[in-house]
Formats: sequence, structure tokens, C-alpha cells
Amino acid sequence: MGGPGDPPAGTPEGAPGGGEDEYGSVVFDESFVRAARLQEFSAQERMGDHTRAVRRRPGLHRSLSRQLVVLAVLMAVAFGTAIYMGVRNPYHSPTAKRPEPLRMTVIPLAPTGRVPGSTSVPDLYARSPAAQLRVGAAGINLPGARRTSHFSDSQVMAALVTAKDYLVASSLAPDILTGGSARSVRILVDPRQLAQFDRSFAHPTADGRHAATGWLVRFDPAKTALADKRVRTEGTMRVEEAGKNALEVTSDHTFVYAVRPAGKTAGGDRVEASLFTVRRELRFRFDRDDLRMHRAELVTSATQAGPLACGGETANHLRPLLAGQKAKAAGPAGTDPYATGDATALCGSLAASAQPSLSPS
Repeated sequence: MGGPGDPPAGTPEGAPGGGEDEYGSVVFDESFVRAARLQEFSAQERMGDHTRAVRRRPGLHRSLSRQLVVLAVLMAVAFGTAIYMGVRNPYHSPTAKRPEPLRMTVIPLAPTGRVPGSTSVPDLYARSPAAQLRVGAAGINLPGARRTSHFSDSQVMAALVTAKDYLVASSLAPDILTGGSARSVRILVDPRQLAQFDRSFAHPTADGRHAATGWLVRFDPAKTALADKRVRTEGTMRVEEAGKNALEVTSDHTFVYAVRPAGKTAGGDRVEASLFTVRRELRFRFDRDDLRMHRAELVTSATQAGPLACGGETANHLRPLLAGQKAKAAGPAGTDPYATGDATALCGSLAASAQPSLSPS
């Protein structure tokens, strides 16, 4: 039985002293009380006109606002620091080295006698070393593309293909050869060399830097025309690394053109065609951007061309000596543009072995 004053059935569950108090372990210390968002009015305050027993404490809002301000400041500082480190990061990838200006030489090869000619272009080729050469781009063969220490097979092939495309555009395209727009060549040049390229065509000069004929092959359309658009070609290409960030391609090709006087038709009455031979040695450099964008930096360009007159203007156009013409003075030594070797310094003589024979063989 319960004690005196206890209900007959005992203390109800949940009543003070009955069962387990679920809040018995909770300690409402001073910090808990101070953190409460609601605060009871004191007895003296309740004696006034207040109709509510509690009030809301504003302290939490002010504290929260201060925390938000501090957080915003910290985020702004972190963002500014990230931008600063991005601009001043000492571990940036190295910037591409600015290309040097293209160094070029154009060397005339003067004939030792009269320039051989024929009214039959096939006959001219048959009587010259060009008889065994292939026609056009078929004569520009690509070597096998093998990966290097820092470049893949596909990157090596990209360099070779771009170099070939440059040779085709600058040495074989009829519109280029006859003095037309150089745009098809220009788009293959590294943009950082375009100022030099444009100056070479706007103000060509034989200073080793700004000759139009250092960039491409073209004839003076007022004096020379093509007797046959099928240019004979042969040569070699090789590729190698120029450090871990660049590839270099070196090309060495001979191009043979059938030319005639402008305004006349080869095969007409007493109009003869003749052969004009150009040997071009080019060195291309490709950084990774060039490989991706299908363009090239030209490092050096060495051209031997004849028959030309020594001392003639060659910076803007090539003006071949045509069939039956002869040079006033030959160079110091015979140079064969079909043979490998160093270029003659200023002007050379075109070896007889490099020209068509005077009579059918």
C-alpha cells in the first residue's frame, strides 16, 4: 500500500517522484541559461503592464551577424590570396620563346653560256637531270614518323606534314609562282613572324631578313610565265628535337620549272621554253602550339637559283635568263643545285651538268 497521502494506486507515472524522470540528468547551468533565446521577465517586471511572461533575447542575432561578417571577410581574403598567387605563381609553365627573325640567303647561279631552250617542254626535261624527278608534291616524300623523347608519333608527323604543306604552297602552287597573293603561305607561318613576313612583301630588300624570295618562289609576271605547271621535284626531310619543347624539321629540295617569256605561248613561232632550277634548304621549328595550330616558325632559308644574272634584283621576284640568253658575267665557280653541299657565298655559275644538253642524247 502507499503511504499516507499517496494515491491508492501509487504515484502516477510522470508525476514528481514517480518512475524515472527523463530530464533528471539534464543540468541547466549558467551557460545554458545565457544561451537561451527566450528569457522570463522578473517578478518586478511582471508587475508592470507586460502581458507576456517571457521576452526574446536579441543577443543571438547580433552574434550571428558578427559571425557572418567575419566569415565574409575571411572568404574575401582567401579569394584575394588565390588570385594573387595565381598571378605571381613562381611555378608557371615556361612561356614559349619568341622566334628569331628568319635568316635567308638567295644566291643567283649564272649560266656559263647561252641558256638551252626548246619548243618542246618534254624534250627539255628528257635532256636534263630533271628527267628522273617526280612531279609536284609527289616528289616531297615524308620520312617515317617516330616518337622522340618528348614528342609522340602523331606530333612528329604533324611537324612533317606542316613542313610539306609549306613547301607545296611556297614552291609548287601556280598562283604563288606567278606573283599572286601569298596568303596561302602566310597562314602557315607562326603569328609571331608575320610582321617580318608582311614587311618582306611590302618592302622587299636583300638584307638577309626581308626578301620575299626567302619565303617562297615567285617569278616576275611581267617577264616570266610558266611553260608547264607540272614542276619536277626531289629532296629529303629529317626531323629532330630542339630541346624538350620544340621539334625541328630540315628540308632540302630541288625544284625544276619550265619557263618562257611572259605574253607568249611555248610552242609558238620561234618561242622556246627553258628550265629554271631552284634548290631550297629550309629549317622549320615547331613548339607545341605550332603543332596544334598547323603552322611553323622558319629559322633559316637558303636558296640557290639559276640561270640568273649575278647582281640582278632577287629580293622581290626571280627573273630567270630565258632560252638563248646569256649572263654578262658568271660567278666564281660552277654550282650544281642537284648536288648536296654548302651554298655559294654571293653568286655562282650554274654548272653545265645541271642544264639540258644542247642536243638530244
